[in-house]
Amino acid sequence: MQQDSLLSLDRFAAKNLLGNIQEFEFVFLLHLIFKMLLFTNELNKALQKKDQDIVNAMRLLDLAKIRLQTMRESEFEFLMNEVYSFCGKHDIMIPKMDEDYPRSKRKRSGVSYLHHFSVEIFYAAIDLQLHELNSRFDVVTSDLLLGMACLNPIDSFANYDKDRIMKLAEYYPNEFDDNKLRDLSFQLDSFIVYARMPHSKFINLKGMKDLAIVMAETKLDQTWCHIYLLVKLTLILPVATASVERAFSSMKLIKSDLRNSISEEFLNGCLVCNIERKVFATVSNDAIIDLFQSMKTRRVQL
Repeated sequence: MQQDSLLSLDRFAAKNLLGNIQEFEFVFLLHLIFKMLLFTNELNKALQKKDQDIVNAMRLLDLAKIRLQTMRESEFEFLMNEVYSFCGKHDIMIPKMDEDYPRSKRKRSGVSYLHHFSVEIFYAAIDLQLHELNSRFDVVTSDLLLGMACLNPIDSFANYDKDRIMKLAEYYPNEFDDNKLRDLSFQLDSFIVYARMPHSKFINLKGMKDLAIVMAETKLDQTWCHIYLLVKLTLILPVATASVERAFSSMKLIKSDLRNSISEEFLNGCLVCNIERKVFATVSNDAIIDLFQSMKTRRVQL
């Protein structure tokens, strides 16, 4: 009897869900979100990379903002035509846009379908997306990220831009007063010429960490002390990357209420396996079994 009751609830939920999916508003939301995600897809991929090209990511950010703003200003009718065409192919009822949108069965809403879909959904969704992009990448954050990218030694300092580096230093007034900023400007002029010399040890470096190591090993951290200080500040700059977000997401999945008493060592092992699953996918089961068997003597051969 209980099983029949559960099946009836499942049927009711499935029927209700099917009804919602076959409504015009659901189709409109689906097309709108799909298009917005397409505009930010390249930016999302760039930010998810471990070796991030900050300059390229900032350009993609500007591109996403421009495309979203253009969509807001001139593409509502085009989107509606796409939704009309989709609904016509799949026999979904299209409401009359000049009629009132039903918020309540007892009283009229005073808001038409057209106003609801354009102002309350279309404009509101795009404005929210633009607000999120602007709040996450404000002027200060953009200056810091671009300044870091201009110090990156990859491809013989291909993204070098003295003005952006000086702007980065200005955000540390306790470390760089007016006199030190002047000295930093002179040091940058000499440093970039030296770093790009054919036999320089700064050739073929892969990141800020390598730059700091080479400067320390060659004692150039004393010659260009202000540049080295800026490199150190860049390395300790707390920037939330996608890898950190993935780590916390994995932790929420692994350390659930059922595994709340999991030990720290076992948790770390599970997190590594989950976060670096692409690496572990290349390791065979036999190799794992052999390693596990060799860790200590066991009664039974695995």
